[in-house]
Amino acid sequence: MRAALYNGPHAIEIGERPDPVIQEPTDAVVRVVLSCVCGSDLWYWRGESPHDEGPIGHEFIGVVDEAGSAVRGVKLGDMVVAPFVFCDGTCPNCEAGVTSQCVHAYIPGSGGRDGGQGEAVRVPMASSSLVPVPGSGHSDEILRSLLTLADVMCTGHHAAVSAGVGAGSVVAVVGDGAVGLCAVIAAKRLGAERIIALSRNPKRQALAREFGATDILPERGDAAAEAVKEATGGIGVDAALECSTATSGCEVASRRLAPTFRSCSPAFSRGGSTPVGCSTSKPTSTGSSQHTRRWTSVARSSR
Repeated sequence: MRAALYNGPHAIEIGERPDPVIQEPTDAVVRVVLSCVCGSDLWYWRGESPHDEGPIGHEFIGVVDEAGSAVRGVKLGDMVVAPFVFCDGTCPNCEAGVTSQCVHAYIPGSGGRDGGQGEAVRVPMASSSLVPVPGSGHSDEILRSLLTLADVMCTGHHAAVSAGVGAGSVVAVVGDGAVGLCAVIAAKRLGAERIIALSRNPKRQALAREFGATDILPERGDAAAEAVKEATGGIGVDAALECSTATSGCEVASRRLAPTFRSCSPAFSRGGSTPVGCSTSKPTSTGSSQHTRRWTSVARSSR
């Protein structure tokens, strides 16, 4: 099969890979329908973070082409969302809801494993990792929306949930990339009364407004903190969602925007693979499979 292969900074090409096959009874083989590039893919492409040479990609949706004898919950022909970390669903961390920290965590597109930026992927622990999509004959628009559930929508949603966003909350979102914009959507969906998006990009500012932001502030760093305080009468916000992964953004969110309230950074630091974390008592990062199930359940009930 064909797949995108990483050969070092600024060197990604399309090459040939062996077709994936069932190796364990708990495996499934998923034919990739749509995949996308994560911001973290750009880091190693630029040489800013380490990455194994070989297959890449951890955000994809597809169709189950093969399933092992022990796979439950998904079947041949199902459209599925694949989370960015595959998990067993039974270890202590999974039982606690922190599926991204599964003791048997398996990240596609790393360590020579099949990646989502290829034609097919072997998915171990398929029963607890893959999330089936209700219905059939989905439009291209729906498929593109479903792809966000592989990572960015779940990550933004998790940030809002972990920071305790709810009815009447005043929220600041640091970062206007895909995760930040999805955090705006999540905060709006959870009932936030005021959503302050920190953004300098006019097109992203427009999207943030469309998705529910009530205020747009272009400032960064200490100036951003002062602007948010001024906009909130000197009080600050109830929740700060750090979605930029920059160290400066983390500090602003956790210490300046919401100094006596709650903040959450659900992503990974740019220099490596350490979760940035949350300044709440809640889990640092639930894997996307838990929140993907929530979102597909909502989609099912609204059909």
